Amino acid sequence: MFGVDEAGKGPVLGSMFAAAVTVEDTTDLPPDIDDSKNVAPARREEIAATLRADNEIRVGVAEIPVSRIDAPETDMNTLTVEAQATALSEIAEQGAEGVVDAGDTSEERFGRRVAERVEANIDLTAEHGADESYKIVGAASIVAKVERDDHVATLAEKHGDVGSGYPSDPNTRDFLADYVAENGCLPDCARASWSTCEDVLAAHEQSGLGDF
Repeated sequence: MFGVDEAGKGPVLGSMFAAAVTVEDTTDLPPDIDDSKNVAPARREEIAATLRADNEIRVGVAEIPVSRIDAPETDMNTLTVEAQATALSEIAEQGAEGVVDAGDTSEERFGRRVAERVEANIDLTAEHGADESYKIVGAASIVAKVERDDHVATLAEKHGDVGSGYPSDPNTRDFLADYVAENGCLPDCARASWSTCEDVLAAHEQSGLGDF
């Protein structure tokens, strides 16, 4: 059985990641697997490492970078489909069955779009909240979240404190404002098409006009 989920759909900084996990018997999964939001960060890392080290479990990961997210010809629903399908394609075998976390208001439509992008002939179901209902999807949720956290840590190594990358995070907003104030442009890790970035640029331009 396989499970698929993504992490980093809503942040204003950095890539989105999707992970797919497959195992013949879900009882082989660690017993405390849950939606990644319900698992402590240190434990998420332990679980992800355990999944990758187990020869009976296969893991696939896909990254959607900022350049793809900001591309005018696409949208987040389509990119979520692409991410999940790419991760699943790494591990899916003919006739495989599984569940993906639906990233669209229509579960059926989302599931169909993901399945169409996977070369193998699979039996796929999409459900909202699947990361809480199915351990195998929870496992994928955890792997994707660990990938996303590692990515944010790499951004912090380059730029200093960038916060969580979410628009609601004051540290993230302060980082963007300070970067734009110093450089006159957004950092390359920012999703320029997000309204948060547009607001930061507008505020910087307004403050510049105030100097005259």
